[in-house]
Amino acid sequence: MLTGYNTNITYKGNTYHIQTEDSGLKNPVVVTLLYVKGAILTSKKTSYAHMVDDPDCKEKIKELMKQQHRTMIKELLSGRYTGGYVTGEEESEPHEPTEAPPVNKNQISESLDDILLNYIIKRK
Repeated sequence: MLTGYNTNITYKGNTYHIQTEDSGLKNPVVVTLLYVKGAILTSKKTSYAHMVDDPDCKEKIKELMKQQHRTMIKELLSGRYTGGYVTGEEESEPHEPTEAPPVNKNQISESLDDILLNYIIKRK
């Protein structure tokens, strides 16, 4: 089981908590929950059963967790979950995280969105 991510974001007057965690190799699922006022607004679950025998499994799970956490933050900030407090669950198909293409050092390696998301995630 890998250490997960926890992020609090204040958006449109409410504080939202996003939590992403690994359920472990016996239950190979990454779960991300979006809370507001203690209630779960939505969740995303992604199976990584197809990766458990991969020699790079740990690194791939970390990347999957990071991407799923960032996606939830982006969806929240896009207004997807702020129309009302409707509890729902979304399940994604199992997939293997894609690797980033090589970066040309003469190009900017991060978009402004990525820079802001990194700042939000790291801030306490």
